[in-house]
Amino acid sequence: MTKLSFLLMCVLFITTSALTGQVTTKTPVDWVNPYIGTDGPGSDYGGTMPLVTTPFGMTNWTAQTRQNKISVSSYNYGDTTISGFIGTHQPAIWMGDFGYVTIVPELDDIKTDPEARKLSFSHADEKTTPYYYSVLMKAEKSREIRAEITATDHCGYLRFTFPQNSRASIVVEATRPKITGLAQVSSDKREITGFNPDRMDAHLGPFALPNFKGYFVVQFRQASVESGTYEGPQLHGGTQSASGANVGAYATFTTAQERTIEVRVGTSFISIEQARANLQKEIPSWDFDSLRDALKRTWNDKLGLIEIDGASDDQRAIFYTGLYHSLLYPRLFSEYGRYYSAFDDRIHSGVSYTAYSLWDTFRAEHSLLTLVTPERVNDMVKALLQNYQEGGWMPKWPNPSYTNIMIATHADAMVAEAINKGFRGFDLNLAYEAAHKDAMTPPDGDTTRKWFDREPHTPYEARAGLTYAKKLGYVPADKTAEAASSTLEDAYDDYAVAQIAKAAGKESDYRFFINRSRNYRLLFNPETGFMQARDSDGSWADPGAGWTEGDKWVYTWSVMHDIPGLMQLMGGADNYNRKLDEHFAGGHNHHDNEPSHHYGYLYDYSGEPWKTQKKVREIAAEAYTNTPTGILGNEDCGQMSAWYVFTAMGFYPVNPVSGDYMIGSPLFRKTVIHSAHGKQFVISAPEASDTNLYIQSAELNGKSLTIPVVRYSDITAGGTLTFKMGPTPSKWASDWKPEPLPEYHDAAAR
Repeated sequence: MTKLSFLLMCVLFITTSALTGQVTTKTPVDWVNPYIGTDGPGSDYGGTMPLVTTPFGMTNWTAQTRQNKISVSSYNYGDTTISGFIGTHQPAIWMGDFGYVTIVPELDDIKTDPEARKLSFSHADEKTTPYYYSVLMKAEKSREIRAEITATDHCGYLRFTFPQNSRASIVVEATRPKITGLAQVSSDKREITGFNPDRMDAHLGPFALPNFKGYFVVQFRQASVESGTYEGPQLHGGTQSASGANVGAYATFTTAQERTIEVRVGTSFISIEQARANLQKEIPSWDFDSLRDALKRTWNDKLGLIEIDGASDDQRAIFYTGLYHSLLYPRLFSEYGRYYSAFDDRIHSGVSYTAYSLWDTFRAEHSLLTLVTPERVNDMVKALLQNYQEGGWMPKWPNPSYTNIMIATHADAMVAEAINKGFRGFDLNLAYEAAHKDAMTPPDGDTTRKWFDREPHTPYEARAGLTYAKKLGYVPADKTAEAASSTLEDAYDDYAVAQIAKAAGKESDYRFFINRSRNYRLLFNPETGFMQARDSDGSWADPGAGWTEGDKWVYTWSVMHDIPGLMQLMGGADNYNRKLDEHFAGGHNHHDNEPSHHYGYLYDYSGEPWKTQKKVREIAAEAYTNTPTGILGNEDCGQMSAWYVFTAMGFYPVNPVSGDYMIGSPLFRKTVIHSAHGKQFVISAPEASDTNLYIQSAELNGKSLTIPVVRYSDITAGGTLTFKMGPTPSKWASDWKPEPLPEYHDAAAR
């Protein structure tokens, strides 16, 4: 994005206060509301946190209002106390953290128990942005501590302002109870160092990883007057090292002259020395304000790649918060040319990423990244291929190792999408080798395990039930858990593998996998009109059996690569549309979970695109709000937000591997996508409003567009997509009849 474009964007964000007459310039990052998704009961809410971090930063920083664990995030908007500030790597509420470190400001006596060290706070005294966080915490005797945070890729910078003439301490929590780690304090170096080997998801997947550690180096600008370590509740004043469970260290300062204590924290998964090197490279000087301002510029550069005009304040906040959430994952896992691999427990050269929630994010999150961060896509694909080389398989949910969470092998889809969009910065033959293994090699113990969700200490799951599927064409429900969902999602991944085979010049393999991707048809029960699991003898299983986070209504529509073929099974467009109408009218669309995300766009395929235009507008309004409860379901590493970002722009990747986007109804009068090559793609809908939601006609670069599709190549080439909007449905694009997948009769078995 050029400096001129950014300045022009800032002009668009100028708002005038009617009360004061003052003019305030708001840049894209100023519209981000990190509270969105942070409030809700249990684990069935957004699960987001007001993270201070860089785009895709390795370590994220947030206030800790509760002790995080699987299904509990560190921060919840409904809490009223803070027990510390955590450098976290937890990617989603239902995943665990790993290698984290907590920094705690304290007054008076050292308190090692999280309950004892809690301080109250109010959201009125809190400021949350992607680049800066601050809060005022209340202590006893009417005293206050102000905490401030900014960050870099691998490091955090914290600033604490204590009451004058107080006994102020910084406690560094290395480990929690039952977790054995190390904390060391050096008064001469003004440092606390150590490591935390905790992986909350270590019970999932096959690897023990004895070398795994999250290392940290904490440095203080001021000299301490006291220091020591602790183990549980026991303090060891003057002791330089503590190893064991529930250990940490502390440094105490006088505030007679200087009330503000500055702390910078380097993190690493390689070594303490690398954590120190990361710190020296990223925060070489004690200049909090400059670092904060630099991070603000970084976020504005990225968020500013998409401009919007004609949005309400709430829509603008939802949009840019969604883009912020989408730019957090997958998470950087390398450190200046080296990385620790959680797949062979060794250090390697290269660039690495982790936190790929692929069952969720293959649908839209990665498609969005190909548009706004194409410079990272090759390395993100290479990271999956490195995981394959080091551990034997591309992972389905690395955190940071195999976790076996969810079904199918959607790394195949992410790699295929990148290839179909022209990315070639990785070994194409290696990509096919890895995807071919996913498609053809059953996991260890495939016929002796049911592969239940979150089953502990299993081999890598890959495609559960593949042994049976290679013989029967489907995964049988009497042999493998979640069989019907696996059959349908494996079919999509077969389609993806076919694309990789074609790019690698393996035409016969392409035909074979295209044919096998049509096996979804084996689960369609013509008597009921729904997908249904089968048992190994070919009989229909119970209609409620074999599903993953869904049912027959959710999964019947999951054939993202061959919607026309599904339409044929249903008896044509009229039957298809009636059942889709029934799907929505009956409350079967669950936008809080990813399998339903493309359903609003399915009328585009069946001659009734005006229904898509209405339905996606309804979902956007109902599922997203500018509030702490403003995400209908778990955010899931950017997928929920990516749906909104795409829908607001006016299109969505129903079949992301294809590179095609199905057109919905643009929310804004104008959207501009700035490409990495200086080109821009403009979506212009001057009449768009809450009532003018129906497309009357469309043009792409001045030529009539009569199909409800825009392609990735259209967007990256630059140009203008123009919509004429109106308040009533029209027949625009209703004549489009896409072809079903071909069947190749000469395809040999593989």
